[in-house]
Amino acid sequence: MALKKDNSNKPFSSLSYQIFLVTGCWVFLLFTFVEALLLIFKKIYFVYPTGNIMFEIALLIFLFGIESVRNFLGKKGNLTERLLSVVISLLLTIPVVLKIYVQIHVVSCSLSVKVFYNKAEEPE
Repeated sequence: MALKKDNSNKPFSSLSYQIFLVTGCWVFLLFTFVEALLLIFKKIYFVYPTGNIMFEIALLIFLFGIESVRNFLGKKGNLTERLLSVVISLLLTIPVVLKIYVQIHVVSCSLSVKVFYNKAEEPE
């Protein structure tokens, strides 16, 4: 007589997801460090209003907090096999992606302004 396989003991944790979270944590720490260095560089070498620099510092701290919570919930939810923690971690990915998208947009806008500014200064 054939026995039925019981799939209720199948683990829900994922090794690839855990590797992604650990690697993402290190990459994000590097990103935050480089972003902080660039903010210091912009403040020292460029005319940058204090209100704008404070806003960017607050945004970076907010992003660091959200990313830390997202990584913590993702790791613990994956290891303890709790679906709610993993879902919340995945939902917290949205603000992180939006902030990085806005930062890329700001850099491209400032680059295009710099190109137009340099073309305007060229003597004819």
